Amino acid sequence: MKAVLTRVTNASVTVDGAVVGAIDCPETGGVLALVGVGRDDAEDAWRTVARKIAELRILDGEVSVGDAGAPVLLVSQFTLMGRTAKGRRPSWSDAAPGGVAEPVIERIAAELRRRGITVEQGRFGAHMEVASVNDGPFTVIVEA
Repeated sequence: MKAVLTRVTNASVTVDGAVVGAIDCPETGGVLALVGVGRDDAEDAWRTVARKIAELRILDGEVSVGDAGAPVLLVSQFTLMGRTAKGRRPSWSDAAPGGVAEPVIERIAAELRRRGITVEQGRFGAHMEVASVNDGPFTVIVEA
């Protein structure tokens, strides 16, 4: 599993012209979390990713999302699992199929909410337009 976490002041996901998830957090900052689920991920890899999203001290002042009460926009992105070592066309064979990946994304969202974090989401499997205003810019990659 891979996640790209970007500190943002606002971010949104639009599907078919309608905003389906958005965070606006100019005071505290927030995190846009792009998450790719792998075919061979460990059973509990989602727990590690959820913990990292909640606890990494990546917001301004070296505080975490959980400490700051900051929101998260969680977006599934299977393309993070693409391999590009050979040729000109990425291979998606490492990505988990939708029936496996969607419940994993939902577990991450549920765990973040259980921790009291506001979570907005994209729409699994949809063509999404993701917009964000990066703060810093500050982006980290998490692998679990």
